[in-house]
Amino acid sequence: MRLLKRQIAAGEFKTKCLALLDEVSARREEIVITKRGIPVARLVPIDDTPPKLFGRMAGSVVITGDIVNSLGEEWDAMKDDDSTTPHIRDALMGVGPKRTQR
Repeated sequence: MRLLKRQIAAGEFKTKCLALLDEVSARREEIVITKRGIPVARLVPIDDTPPKLFGRMAGSVVITGDIVNSLGEEWDAMKDDDSTTPHIRDALMGVGPKRTQR
């Protein structure tokens, strides 16, 4: 991979535009267009494949233990004291009124 990007002056780009479009498409390398030596635009190839939304991060996470079961530590919210209201404690413990399906 090239570290330095190809640069071309705006005037030269104007005269060679169609040839440069074909070149960028074939080589899959961008060209930086400059005006008085200052970069003003980039000519880049279009990516033919749309980005994946689902599965984009597949393989990027490593599971190193049991992620389902508890660690055996008691949470402050599960302690039996007055700081936790009964309905929250019951919800955390899986106890409470049964929901009926409609």
